[in-house]
Amino acid sequence: MNNQFWEVSGQMETKDQLEQELRRIEKWEKDQKSAWFWEKWSRLPFMLLDRLTPKVIQDKLAEGLGEVGRFLQTGGQYLVQRRSIFKRLERTHSLMGSGSEGSRATEPADGHDGGDGAGLTLAEAANLPLAVMDSVADELTASRAKLAAAQGATTGIGGVLTLAIDIPAVLGLSLKVLQEIAVCYGYDPRDEKERLFIVKCLQFASADIVGKKAVLDELGQFDGDHAPAQVMSQIQGWREVVQTYRDSFGWKKLFQLVPIAGILFGSISNKGTIEDVAEAGKMLYRKRRIVAKLHSERPDGEA
Repeated sequence: MNNQFWEVSGQMETKDQLEQELRRIEKWEKDQKSAWFWEKWSRLPFMLLDRLTPKVIQDKLAEGLGEVGRFLQTGGQYLVQRRSIFKRLERTHSLMGSGSEGSRATEPADGHDGGDGAGLTLAEAANLPLAVMDSVADELTASRAKLAAAQGATTGIGGVLTLAIDIPAVLGLSLKVLQEIAVCYGYDPRDEKERLFIVKCLQFASADIVGKKAVLDELGQFDGDHAPAQVMSQIQGWREVVQTYRDSFGWKKLFQLVPIAGILFGSISNKGTIEDVAEAGKMLYRKRRIVAKLHSERPDGEA
């Protein structure tokens, strides 16, 4: 992942630095709206895959994808343990030489008191320097992408039979890395609202140019006064998100149907998928945290 952002050795950012980073993210968002012409064509092979895949495997695949609905409602089997991420944040913060003084929150952030035991809490994580958050998010992304590559190589051995296992597995890993990134920036995936944001990140990463613009418009109002009721009403549309995610595999998974050769295609495909999902999650959560930091710096009564 191209890390083009400044780092200040774990020190807290100035208002000017935050505004500069916000402008960079907004430029990234505009760049995402420029899609290659072959994106739609890359979705066509799933019509062929549906014909080639036995019904019993299709049923198993649908069952795995159905976990997204359960994730939205309760978190399901995909909820991550925050404690390990808090430890990474603490270690990185210490290594960057800033210490804990002046950057640990004294009051809960985002409505959560956080914490899974002693140590850093979610509220304190939300008040860490962006450089610390970015470093841990990048570290987790690299680790999950490596895992996805190994997983893709393994499931690429058996062609169509293992493809049914691979797609739900990549989906689960995508949900996992997005939750980890959420915690890096001080947001709690145990919150139903945050799980919706995570699924929206997933949708953004796999959507075409029209879909990306629509998701950005929705997420632009995510933390507004009237946003909770509006965004929560979209939960019923999670099946569309799953379908978009599934179709986006396109030609990559069609090549993976070839036994043995699928090892290479599966490894490259899965690694790229996780990197794309993680980049979307990092940028979108990063933007929310920057906006929140800027808002907290405004004098009382300033709009």
